[in-house]
Amino acid sequence: MGLRNGELRKLFEEAFREIGKRQRAPEIEVGFHPFAGLNNYIRVRNRKVHVKLSDILQDAPRSVHRALAYILVAKLFHKKPAEEFTERYRTYTNSPLILRAIERAQRRRGHKRIIGPRGRTRDLEKAFNKLNRAYFNGELKMPQLTWSVRRTRRVLGHTDRVHNTLVISRTLDDPRVPEFFFEYILYHEMLHLKYPPRRIRGRYYYHTPEFQRAEQRFKYFDQAQQWLEKFVTRR
Repeated sequence: MGLRNGELRKLFEEAFREIGKRQRAPEIEVGFHPFAGLNNYIRVRNRKVHVKLSDILQDAPRSVHRALAYILVAKLFHKKPAEEFTERYRTYTNSPLILRAIERAQRRRGHKRIIGPRGRTRDLEKAFNKLNRAYFNGELKMPQLTWSVRRTRRVLGHTDRVHNTLVISRTLDDPRVPEFFFEYILYHEMLHLKYPPRRIRGRYYYHTPEFQRAEQRFKYFDQAQQWLEKFVTRR
């Protein structure tokens, strides 16, 4: 049985008094929300603190809720939370039970807006097949490919394993962007399909040494790295 909202509020009030060095905590509103994943947020509006916690944590032990309260309040004050709280929360949320609950929530509640693989100047399916033959012996299974909804420079691609979707930024669907750079970004995301994240001591590592060695086998790796540095800083 999880904590009631009143009990949760007391934990956040305690964290505010200790971290904020205040004798009296501000007005706090705490509740659970059906996020599409393990999301939690804390905001201040009109001198009132609003906290929304993932309903995946609804039945978590009091010690985990207390740890999360200290983590979120520390974030609000731009302070680093105590390691004991970080470790307690990380251990609980990386347990098999919670990881399965997160995946179920993402599948049930999450959604992807699919634009499709054909862009104005480039076709993701054709490029995927070309790179698959060149670097993966044609063995990589094609996921759902799509261009992003918006033109982005900071995030040029990402792989969503839950929805089996590979997304490439529309910014690269441009004849002014070199073909080798577009292919490098796609190749990088394809490597995420071949090399899943590795979990070590409760943390996930996405760019493992094996991943990095494979990435450097890209024919134009050095040129792509140089172009990447210029590309992301360009206005």
